[in-house]
Amino acid sequence: DASHELRTPLTVIEAEVDLALRARRDGEGYRNALTRIGGESHRLRRIVDDLLWLARFDSEPAPPAHEPVDLQTMAEVCVERFAPLAAAKDLDLAVRGDGRAAVSVKAPPEWIDRLIGVLVDNAIRYTPRGGRVTVTVGASGGRASLAVDDSGPGIAPEARSTLFDRFRRASDTPGGSGLGLAIADSVVRSTHARWSIGASPAGGAHMEVSWPQGSTTIVRDVDSGG
Repeated sequence: DASHELRTPLTVIEAEVDLALRARRDGEGYRNALTRIGGESHRLRRIVDDLLWLARFDSEPAPPAHEPVDLQTMAEVCVERFAPLAAAKDLDLAVRGDGRAAVSVKAPPEWIDRLIGVLVDNAIRYTPRGGRVTVTVGASGGRASLAVDDSGPGIAPEARSTLFDRFRRASDTPGGSGLGLAIADSVVRSTHARWSIGASPAGGAHMEVSWPQGSTTIVRDVDSGG
């Protein structure tokens, strides 16, 4: 699976370079070729970065969960980071919280940041232009939760059992590597969290993660095969 994902952008890059060297083009033609090469190079880097993250996660001991992570603050920082991508598609991207008290979990901050980033990135990618993506932070029944809802096509019930398999894609929408949700699931399972997947009020996907409040233990039960 990994070799297939890496081979495709490499093939495109090689073809573009070969054509550019064999056929004379004007400045605009070369600029377009370089743009396509740049796009495929970015895709390659993303796949390699995700593979390295998973490899480190699978092989290294878990860091101690010695500091609380404020989910609201982390969600706001993540949404700010993805705001330009949302604006490019005219999406309404927002964070909601009850505002009554801080909602926090004890986990490595970089893990939670990666988890939220994967969920927001996926929601933006699959939501059509002019749609909506909402990140909601809350606490109920002794659990802290973070949910991402979108107005995209949603996730069919029959596809949910394989949603977190490595290199598995929910659709043919370009840009993904099929590793993001595998990374997110590794974080979820290693922080005593659990998933809730369903339909959002906007008609798209509802991806929710919840943690037992006050939990400080991190477990490692990662299946390196996906």
